[in-house]
Amino acid sequence: MEKTSDVVIVGAGPAGLTAALYTGRGNLSTIIVEKMGPGGELLNTELIEDYPGFKSITGHEMAQVFEEQALEFGATIEYGTVTEIYTDGKEKVVKTDEGDEFRAKAVIVCSGGTPRKLGVPGEAELGGRGVSYCAICDGAFFRGQVLAVVGGGDAAVEEATFLTRYASKVLLFHRRDKLRAEQVLQERLFANEKIEVVWNTIVEEIVGEGKVQKLKTKNVVDGTQKEVEVGGIFIYVGFDPTSNIFRDPIKKDEMGFIITDDKMETSQPGIFCAGDVRHQFVRQITNATGDATTAAIAVARLLESLADEERGSAEAGLKATASQYP
Repeated sequence: MEKTSDVVIVGAGPAGLTAALYTGRGNLSTIIVEKMGPGGELLNTELIEDYPGFKSITGHEMAQVFEEQALEFGATIEYGTVTEIYTDGKEKVVKTDEGDEFRAKAVIVCSGGTPRKLGVPGEAELGGRGVSYCAICDGAFFRGQVLAVVGGGDAAVEEATFLTRYASKVLLFHRRDKLRAEQVLQERLFANEKIEVVWNTIVEEIVGEGKVQKLKTKNVVDGTQKEVEVGGIFIYVGFDPTSNIFRDPIKKDEMGFIITDDKMETSQPGIFCAGDVRHQFVRQITNATGDATTAAIAVARLLESLADEERGSAEAGLKATASQYP
């Protein structure tokens, strides 16, 4: 299937849906290509309390509002995993794993990324059988059990707190002696009697017969090794950007995040970027939506200038033709 629009947006997370809202308001025909469902990481977030205008809103509720606004202004959502983005003459082409092809004058890449793996024995083998990267998705399966969380950032601290709804106890393993999470999240964590933070400790192996049963851990300060019985482990140790979808070279940082200018345009002209896949200092919903707004407006200005150039060329051609027939 081949479809054409003014702009194609890759990803329907907060950045992608915000970009679609603004391109739609700019009267640009907009196609969003999404691999799963609208909302992105919002769907893995139980409660949002740091987005202006909402004292508290669930991730699912916010995703629904974002989607409704984008669709209201004319965006359409197509489903598929994007495998390749490239330039073909004056058009940008976005291809999916199902063979669909979307052509546009500009592309806004909001492809996000995937949770980083620990890379330890047992992680892959027990994936979906006690190894998880989404507490909201899987927490309810572990009622009354001791659970482990690995990490020290916002996601790890938030999800450890969330898991106390189901777990008898939550062990938060962090390789350092200080958490990186926001202070308010840390205070909430330390006030929860069901959470124990295990400092300066890494998980070296996940063990179990058919399901997670215990962890082999190591204290990075004194080298002490232990075996800890748990019913499941939730891993939050980082995020790998989905930035390997370009046919032509594109500028990235050492971690693979896409580098842009102040208009969110990448090193490939006509291809813009916003959200978690972009190189930036922090990754929050607020800056994802802000960057997406910038990208969408920049795309609108770009398409206006291209249209002016085409009109100018057409008028010049008409004048040249007229001069031949006085």
